[in-house]
Amino acid sequence: MAQNASSASASPALEFVSENHDAKEYLVRKDGLTYAGTHVLVDFWGVSDIDDVDFVALTLRTAAETCSATILHVHVHEFPSSGGVSGVAVLAESHITVHTWPEIDYAAFDIFMCGDCDPLLAVPVLRRAFRPERVTVDEQKRGLVG
Repeated sequence: MAQNASSASASPALEFVSENHDAKEYLVRKDGLTYAGTHVLVDFWGVSDIDDVDFVALTLRTAAETCSATILHVHVHEFPSSGGVSGVAVLAESHITVHTWPEIDYAAFDIFMCGDCDPLLAVPVLRRAFRPERVTVDEQKRGLVG
């Protein structure tokens, strides 16, 4: 019989935060538009240090702090077979994620933020940390209300 979600025990790998963040405005109101947030996709080619779990975690934290985001949790997982990592900084304002492929010197970042946070401020932090030879950045407004 399936367990009810309220009675299931939480995995030790998961951290739940129940802080009240209602005081902040999480919609973006800019240039006459209202939307849920800005989503930035960043591809780095020819990168360094993308297999160092501690360095990746520290860089995700630094990038989030630079954007004035509220960090709820940072987790980075290493894949021993390939040396790649996947990481996430869970933010009150959304998230920053990374997935790396050291075998082709490639890292994919996903930066989504709402409210007063500017996800584009994370890009120079990531560039300084991983020193890519080539970069592509794609920016989207998500949840456009008007």
